[in-house]
Formats: sequence, C-alpha cells, structure tokens
Amino acid sequence: MSISHPARAAGLMLRHKGIEARRIEIPPGYQQLRMRAAGFRHGTVPGLKLDGRRIQGTLRISRALEEAKPDPPLFPDDPAKRAAVEEAERWGDRVYQPVPRRIFRWVAAHDDRVRQSLSRQMGVPAPALVSKLMLPVAHVYMRFEGGGEQQARRDLAELPGHLDHVEELLAAGTIGGDQINAADFQIGTTTRVLLNFPQLRPRLEGRPAAEHATRIAPKFGDVLPAEVPGDWIPAALR
Repeated sequence: MSISHPARAAGLMLRHKGIEARRIEIPPGYQQLRMRAAGFRHGTVPGLKLDGRRIQGTLRISRALEEAKPDPPLFPDDPAKRAAVEEAERWGDRVYQPVPRRIFRWVAAHDDRVRQSLSRQMGVPAPALVSKLMLPVAHVYMRFEGGGEQQARRDLAELPGHLDHVEELLAAGTIGGDQINAADFQIGTTTRVLLNFPQLRPRLEGRPAAEHATRIAPKFGDVLPAEVPGDWIPAALR
C-alpha cells in the first residue's frame, strides 16, 4: 500500500539491493482479503514473493533479501555491530512502527475527511459515499491494531521518548552511518510518515530524527488530512 511505511521500508530495501520487483498495489482496507487471496498467511503488508517463497513483514524480508543478495549489505559484518542493528530493527518493528498506524486509524475512524481522501487516492467514484461505507471497515482495522482513543493518546504521549531513542541510536552510530542498514529503513520510514501529520511536522522538523527520516525517504506521499485533539499533543512537542 502506498501509504504504508512498512511497505515503503521493504521497497527501499529492494532498491538498496538492486533487486527489481513487480509491485502490486492494494487499496487501504482490502489487505486482509487480497493478501490471503495471494497465498500469504496474514492479511498485512508488505508481502514478498521471492524464489518461490512468500515472505511477510519487514524483519523477515530484510533477512531474505540479505540471503538472496548479500551485497550491498543490510547488516554489518562485525557481530557486535550487527547485534546492535538487529536490536534497533526489532524495536523499530515492534514498538515504533505501530505508533503512526494506530494514530492514523483512530483518526480515519473518526474523521470523514480522511476517509474521503483515501477514497480519492484509490480513484473510486463518489468518494463522499464511499467514505461512509468505509466507516465500519475503519473501526474494524482500528480495533485489529489494538487501537482506540486511549491507545492513540498513549502513543502521542510516548512519542517524545521514541524520538529521543531514535536520536540515541543516531548518536551511537547504530543508524545514520555511511552504510545504510536494515534498521535505518525500518526506523526512518516510521519517522518519515509522522512528518506527514500536519500537527506533528512543525514539531519534528529540525530534529536529528527528522533529518534522518528525510535522508532515508526524501519523498513519501502527501500531508495527511489527519488531526487529533490539540490537548493530546504532549507538552514536550508543543
């Protein structure tokens, strides 16, 4: 999905490896059906068919690509440095990656403008009508992610700490070095999609985490017509 930051991470890893791939776009809200229809076990993106195997999720994809084409590498040769990159990649996948997705799904379930925007991106006729039909689907995906108002508010409250951790990884050289690695793609695309939230972009711009994100993914979609109540934004980001 073009709006999916994990899918963008996988695409950038393919480009990094110089592996050509045929991309199949799935409209938002249809991934549960389309991915399983394509033979994948789970209804989430990204999924990759490589050498007869079906591989799903950025962590598995990064390792499959490293095995298929070791050069240029996604992981350092040095064991200690590789362990640090793998730990950062896991944190990016399990902790950081879901944050913008949960916030966005709460907004999509509560803001008709967002659903209309998605409908227009899908190129479907009558986006105003389709946005109404998408409302139950938006609520299903919000709950599927373990989201809701409390979780979205918690994600925003914890965002300053996440950004601090990204910048600790940058300072340590685990990410942001001359040789881009799997954790760069995993983490940078998450920060980059956060820059598409109009309330967050001015609060993130100028931070090392934001500079890292624009290095990894200079262009990534459009600004999202997505807003949360102003008092949800933590004081550390105001």
